[in-house]
Amino acid sequence: MKTKLIALLSFVSMLVFTACEETTDMIGSSLTTDADRLDVKADTFNVYSRTLMVDSVLSRNYHGYLGQVKDPETGSYIASHFMAQLHVLDNFGFVGQDSIVSKQDGKVYADSCDIRLYRSSFYGDTLTQMKLTMYELDHPLEEGTLYYSNYDPEAKGYIRANGLKQSRTYTQSDLTTSSTSTNPYIRIKMNDPYTDKNGKVYNNYGTYLMQKYYENPGDYSTQYKFSHNVCPGFYFKSTSGLGSMSEIAYVQLAIYYRMSYDGGDSTFVASSVMTSTEEVLQTSTVKNDKQTLSKLAADNTCTYLKTPSGLFTEVTLPVEEIMNGHLNDSLNTAKLILTRINSNVTNDYNFDSPTDLLLVQKDSLISFFEQSKLANNKNTFLATYDSSKNNYEFSNISGLVKIMYNLKKDGLASEDWNKAVIVPVTLTEVTQSSGTSTVTRIVHNMGLTSTKLIGGSENPNDPIKISVIYGKFD
Repeated sequence: MKTKLIALLSFVSMLVFTACEETTDMIGSSLTTDADRLDVKADTFNVYSRTLMVDSVLSRNYHGYLGQVKDPETGSYIASHFMAQLHVLDNFGFVGQDSIVSKQDGKVYADSCDIRLYRSSFYGDTLTQMKLTMYELDHPLEEGTLYYSNYDPEAKGYIRANGLKQSRTYTQSDLTTSSTSTNPYIRIKMNDPYTDKNGKVYNNYGTYLMQKYYENPGDYSTQYKFSHNVCPGFYFKSTSGLGSMSEIAYVQLAIYYRMSYDGGDSTFVASSVMTSTEEVLQTSTVKNDKQTLSKLAADNTCTYLKTPSGLFTEVTLPVEEIMNGHLNDSLNTAKLILTRINSNVTNDYNFDSPTDLLLVQKDSLISFFEQSKLANNKNTFLATYDSSKNNYEFSNISGLVKIMYNLKKDGLASEDWNKAVIVPVTLTEVTQSSGTSTVTRIVHNMGLTSTKLIGGSENPNDPIKISVIYGKFD
């Protein structure tokens, strides 16, 4: 038994080496004695794939997306809008009223107010003129509710009737950059008179927020009270223009007012800010060109990956073929490689290929994202695009093959028991002091990505292969 354990550990340590060799005929004899031979075998099997059209995905990203574009390669149109709430810290508070100079009839007011959409990246022509409209929400997004990318806040009654509404035209090249941040932003002024739900009129939205605080500071004490009693949030809709998409890192509302130095005659301009953060909900609403996506999904000479929402690739794994004749063997590795098809369209604005992919059992696709799961290398796996090889490699999905086979053997298999879905995702990683990174969050990729993969029922290229290595002691 001790000899077998040593041989097995040696085999595992050499596994990467064996995968690179042309033949594995002599591996067993090189690791063990003649009396205790480890038999290693390798084989490959065809994998079948197709494009899966997706109506919507769970919208749970930190960033919002705003704009309308056309994919130069596929001709499909994409529009994205987003809702955002503002976050108040536990110790949030305006300064004492006595120190504020901006007053009328004994009540403080804001000299001005604005909202800034801070851009982290963008796609498209910097000179394309775009227009957005900002709407005040009637009620806040609720914690615990799942919002998908096809959720329409206007149709669902989220927009406050006769509420705050402001429009703004912009280009990517003329966005402002503040002195404290390198991130450019779209600035929306909120200086028009504002009427609250009770019919009370304020000179601007900032004055409304200030006077609500002094009337009842308790409404600012928790995020729930603030969003339900004061500010439910805003909806930012792309209403005109084609050719630009902004990734909005966060939304910031700033209120400006004058204060005095120690009660003297000298004054200065102060500001209070509220920002959208990870602690509050943000959702993107995506409008896809379904007619074009349907045509792409029907193309059986390849498969597609396309975000936001859009198109995934489904693979059917040859589980029974892999396990046939090897029930007493150990399935050590099962490697799946997906190769890109380079675009034949030359355009400066082609969408990038997705960087990170998730392979997940089809029956678990929805629950994986709704339950905020992480890849476990048992039935869910991650792969990163390798530009030098132009492919994505799932190095070992043997655990999933075993799970699928056991479901079939135990009579628990569904119609999709041997199917998995390839999904473009966005990862959140934390780097430890040692320099190693750990994935802490996986969500649907809501950015603009697109690529074709070798596959499909009429694939003119070499078939997709899954390479497996078995091992057993004779």
